[in-house]
Amino acid sequence: MGRFPLRRRGAPRKFGDEPAGLLLLPVALSLEVSVGKATTIYAVNGTEILLPCTFSSCFGFENLRFWWSYNTSDTYKKLIEGIVKNEKSDPKVKLRDNDRVSLEGTTKEKMNNISILLRSLEFSDTGKYTCHVKNPKEKDLEHQATIFLQVVDKLEEVDNTVTLIILAVVGGVIGLLVFILLLKKFIAFIIKKTQEKKKECLVSSSGNDNTENGLPGSKAEEKPPTKV
Repeated sequence: MGRFPLRRRGAPRKFGDEPAGLLLLPVALSLEVSVGKATTIYAVNGTEILLPCTFSSCFGFENLRFWWSYNTSDTYKKLIEGIVKNEKSDPKVKLRDNDRVSLEGTTKEKMNNISILLRSLEFSDTGKYTCHVKNPKEKDLEHQATIFLQVVDKLEEVDNTVTLIILAVVGGVIGLLVFILLLKKFIAFIIKKTQEKKKECLVSSSGNDNTENGLPGSKAEEKPPTKV
């Protein structure tokens, strides 16, 4: 059998010697960027819309750089760019491409919010909006999240009639099942009480018969014999 080579004490570790958990640790604790659960949002032409973006990092951050970009199939531009000095400082804008765009971010209460507000929306504003973040503590690795904005003439009203009908039917079925269950318990209670009353009647009736007929165990045995 071959023998495994022994690594000398104090010898430098080679890449691959570390446990798998240590290799995965930086990935698990890396910076995370989020634009919410919705992948597409709709807004009416001429109104305004808030494009959300938050970030979090277990490493902490310092001089964190962020920017928003807008792109379609034939257009790409950087809308706004800024920096967050540290966890106690609010985001500061360094570059803004359009006066209709404003930063609505804050780091208060550890929100780490770098959302932007788009005013006076136009149909041409339809497209992908990406929130980019770079943290020097992570060797300037870039993290990003994208949301799609669709500018429309008017928002379509959602017809909830079918949903309400389904909820009403489900509620009715549940109510019926509860009623049947209660009715079964009530009937079982009545039957039980009726059976108990029948047993009491049978016991009482049996005692009376024994007494009248002078059967063993009855009071008839206690009568003295008749004298001749």
